Amino acid sequence: MRERPNRPQRGDAEGPVVLAVRIQPRASRNGIVRREDGTFKIRLTAPPVDGAANEALIKFLSDTLNLSKSQVEIVSGQTSREKRIKIIGMSESDVIRLLNNAGQ
Repeated sequence: MRERPNRPQRGDAEGPVVLAVRIQPRASRNGIVRREDGTFKIRLTAPPVDGAANEALIKFLSDTLNLSKSQVEIVSGQTSREKRIKIIGMSESDVIRLLNNAGQ
């Protein structure tokens, strides 16, 4: 199995991290920006049709955070641009750090 850098061991995380994000579907490219209110805006090229943007969001976050797709779950907002995402197996500080780095 491939070693994943920057990933804490399962025992290191105190519990799931829940993030508030805003999605911009049909963007010209995938990306992430930290908003002034502390939430993240995630741009996705996928259209908001038949769950394509939700699938793209899970894939984008799992790739960015170097987690499996099963560790990233949309808790609420499946049909909204405002979503709450649960991330399992990583501390909140690591999640924030990696997302901030991805936005630069």
